[in-house]
Amino acid sequence: MIRYIKEKYPDLQVIGGNVVTAAQAKNLIDAGIDALRVGMGSGSICITQEVMAVGRPQGTAVYKVAEYARRFGIPVVADGGISTVGHITKALALGASTVMMGSLLAGTSEAPGEYFFSDGVRLKKYRGMGSLDAMEQNRSSQNRYFSESDKLKVAQGVSGSIVDKGSIHKFIPYLVAGIQHGCQDIGAKSLSMLRSMMYSGELKFEKRTNAAQYEGGIHGLHSFEKRLY
Repeated sequence: MIRYIKEKYPDLQVIGGNVVTAAQAKNLIDAGIDALRVGMGSGSICITQEVMAVGRPQGTAVYKVAEYARRFGIPVVADGGISTVGHITKALALGASTVMMGSLLAGTSEAPGEYFFSDGVRLKKYRGMGSLDAMEQNRSSQNRYFSESDKLKVAQGVSGSIVDKGSIHKFIPYLVAGIQHGCQDIGAKSLSMLRSMMYSGELKFEKRTNAAQYEGGIHGLHSFEKRLY
């Protein structure tokens, strides 16, 4: 299909995926894709790893695929697992050129859906394309998971709700500023330099114990208010 599209419409750019290994990436690169989307089962509403027994930890997937794809000048889109601005910085540092932010933007005012309140919290409904709700209402969701001819649909996602994040006009500048501060603290003047530092070994990732992760979060307080911007 990719070869046909590229032959029929040579100027059309095609993003292939989703992949999580270099071998999968090779197949799509050989077919002529212009970019790769990386991630399988790591999204907030995705249960692919639980149901289908396939997938890979997102950090490992992004690093392995990006490390291979960069040899051919193919950019990588990190798809899944982005729930904070810190996750964006990590994905970019691991080799991604950009990230997808489904759940991160789903609660904004401009996202589709109506707000509702539950226990005093303003929420908006959010569902995965692999959820039964989506597959029952949209044939495109069935096509994506090759389920259009199945009598019994097997869900690879769930439906849920997400907290109101306000307007995208305030939230996006916060994300951009957060990435800039992250690069500043790391010592990278640009995202290209950030990736170069990682590949050269100047920027390193370390395993963190449960104690270290607890220490790196909010702790030791009786109560607190967490305001991001």
